[in-house]
Amino acid sequence: MAKQNVAEQFVDILVRAGVQRLYGVVGDSLNPVVDAVRRSPEIDWVHVKHEETAAFAAGAEAQITGKLAACAGSCGPGNLHLINGLYDAHRSMAPVLALASHIPSSEIGLGFFQETHPEGLFGECSHYNEMISHPRQMPRLLQTAIQHAVGQSGVSVVTLPGDIASSPAPEKAEEHALVTSRPSVRPGDAEIDKLVRMIDEADRVTLFCGSGTAGAHAEVMAFAERIKAPIGHALRGKEWIQYDNPFDVGMSGLLGYGAAYEATHECDLLLLLGTDFPYNAFLPDDVSTVQVDIRPERLGRRSKLDLAVWGDVRETLNCLTPRVRAKADRRFLDKMLKKHSDALEGVVKAYTRNVEKHTPIHPEYVASVLDEMADDDAVFTVDTGMCNVWAARYLTPNGRRRVIGSFSHGSMANALPQAIGAQFTNRNRQVVSMSGDGGFAMLMGDFLTLVQYDLPVKVVLFNNSSLGMVELEMMVAGLPSYGTDNHPTDFAAVARAAGAHGVRVEKPKQLAGALKDAFAHKGPALVDVVTDANALSIPPKIRADMVTGFALSASRMVLDGGVGRMVQLARSNLRNVPRP
Repeated sequence: MAKQNVAEQFVDILVRAGVQRLYGVVGDSLNPVVDAVRRSPEIDWVHVKHEETAAFAAGAEAQITGKLAACAGSCGPGNLHLINGLYDAHRSMAPVLALASHIPSSEIGLGFFQETHPEGLFGECSHYNEMISHPRQMPRLLQTAIQHAVGQSGVSVVTLPGDIASSPAPEKAEEHALVTSRPSVRPGDAEIDKLVRMIDEADRVTLFCGSGTAGAHAEVMAFAERIKAPIGHALRGKEWIQYDNPFDVGMSGLLGYGAAYEATHECDLLLLLGTDFPYNAFLPDDVSTVQVDIRPERLGRRSKLDLAVWGDVRETLNCLTPRVRAKADRRFLDKMLKKHSDALEGVVKAYTRNVEKHTPIHPEYVASVLDEMADDDAVFTVDTGMCNVWAARYLTPNGRRRVIGSFSHGSMANALPQAIGAQFTNRNRQVVSMSGDGGFAMLMGDFLTLVQYDLPVKVVLFNNSSLGMVELEMMVAGLPSYGTDNHPTDFAAVARAAGAHGVRVEKPKQLAGALKDAFAHKGPALVDVVTDANALSIPPKIRADMVTGFALSASRMVLDGGVGRMVQLARSNLRNVPRP
């Protein structure tokens, strides 16, 4: 049997860790690893057009599967391109292993062609970032990197010079069992005891939930029922907590709607469950606050806490619910539910008024029709910007759908590459990229990756020929919009030229048919919808310091209420709740 080289050993360990594909762009120092992938029947090479796409795709795959995913870049410029997608994966707590191949080890530090120093570049977007400078560091270094990525839910980067990759692997190298899943973490008894007392002493308790409530829907509902608490959520908590929720009062923050803001400010005790909600301007500063999080370094970094609880949400609630005293008084809960219902009913007219006749098409209308026509287990990937608004307000969660975006890092151009990673996990599951024209244009080259691999991703393009969210930011700052226009482009024609299904929609009556045809198409498809550039959004609660310079006349351009299916969801959630 031929002796393994380091590249072959590297690939074998990835396979042992459950990695099924390696996203990247081939080249020079990376070639030994790519050749090892070629010869392995258990892992595939996915040839993307830009390494940033590789990192975004790996991050999305990890978020869908909950397992380790991997990407790679060649020396210098190649691995530099990974960095933005790795930042996103790291901040999204997606376990990703990134291979940064490197120049010949004998030339490091001598200004060689394409020389960079990856071990310095990736430190801020990784839990582990080391270089293999000698074959005898294998396999221990790679195994350590994998365990950091899985155990801490984030990115590990391994730098590997091309000559080391081609070197013989050490004989009788020790390989230990790999950690491929994380345990549950139960809070300490002292924290549970104190939290029980705080809840029992509070008359009005509100729960505010983030992505850390994944897998804990039943426990959150049982807890809220016991203490009669309204439940608000952050954007990343929406898919996990809003469905089948008779305590739902909507979402807070810049994209918020409903009564979440009031519920978090009018309570006696606020419980932040599995959320690293970044906008502390929307959190109260005069309410007793408790935060529960699996990541202790996140406790208290957004708001002053009266109690910090280190543990995952499900285990914490399993400890709490049997011990807290059941509350009979639901006046606060019912008051918040009524405010939520009234808030949604009061603004839905902005969405319903003549939208089926309005040209250019209201983007809210596009999102609403898409929500109705998409599969019940669809994966939506959402571009940063106004697409975040439409996804937050119009996509209906049900416990089976997934919504992935650059919600923590806030990068442009994330939706298309994330859709690639999501679709590779299951070709039979519907994956929809909700792309803005600005974000799509930035990494448009990887639409060719869909065609090359015949991935049946459906790109629904909100094409308003502008950077809509940036225009809003400028208006908020009192600045005239400048540099935000995009040249009007027929992206459907581009899709057809690339060999995919492409259709352009300019009138509302064309939309449903175009989406139906795209969803029925077996391969990749793009629906280019010309939308109204004046359709902007503002948060449900606005203070003067949030909107300095925002002229009152501008509010005529702002569809600040369209919430579409959220009204129906609220009605469904509230149907069995006694009214005050």
